[in-house]
Amino acid sequence: MPEIGKDGQHLLLESSVLVVGAGGLGSPLLQYLTAAGVGKIGIIDADRVELSNLQRQVIYNQNDIGHFKVDAAKQRISTSNPDIKITIYKERFTKNNTDIINDYDIIADCSDNFETRFLLNKLCYAANKTLVSAAVRGFEGQLSTYKAYLGKNHPCYQCFCPKIPDEGGLPTCIDGGVLGAVVGVMGSLQAVEVIKELLDLEGGLSGKIL
Repeated sequence: MPEIGKDGQHLLLESSVLVVGAGGLGSPLLQYLTAAGVGKIGIIDADRVELSNLQRQVIYNQNDIGHFKVDAAKQRISTSNPDIKITIYKERFTKNNTDIINDYDIIADCSDNFETRFLLNKLCYAANKTLVSAAVRGFEGQLSTYKAYLGKNHPCYQCFCPKIPDEGGLPTCIDGGVLGAVVGVMGSLQAVEVIKELLDLEGGLSGKIL
């Protein structure tokens, strides 16, 4: 692609992305970042693979049930691109391990709860980090890029969603369900936005919601 070329491919190889959540969104995101040649990828998730995950978390199969998601994900993407560096964290992203983001250029929010989204938003703003965040429910998904450290034309996640919704105010994927293909679409689009940001390409979603 003329927009990328050899220089862009080298830039991807020198770039790093932290993927927070190795579930439905993280599955396609990880595979496409790996295939694109992003040189350093971090994966943080404390969960193990369950049978019910396989409907939408396409990076896993039945042989992975019971194993940590980060272990299975690392094994899967390593086989498609053994030249990249993959670091895994078998833990939830909380206020106790926030220093993890310092080692990465861009943070990809693939979490499934508002507490993590708000925490990542606050941390990325303070650290001048770009945050690419996606969410899904049922047949719907949303995606945006947050770079509030650049000024007023670049709102943050909390500008869009000022406070955490009351418990029970919005159904979760567990309560309301989610169509697996929708998660795949949103995770793939999230990969597109991350790559745009890494390469400083035009048409990013900062200031917009898809």
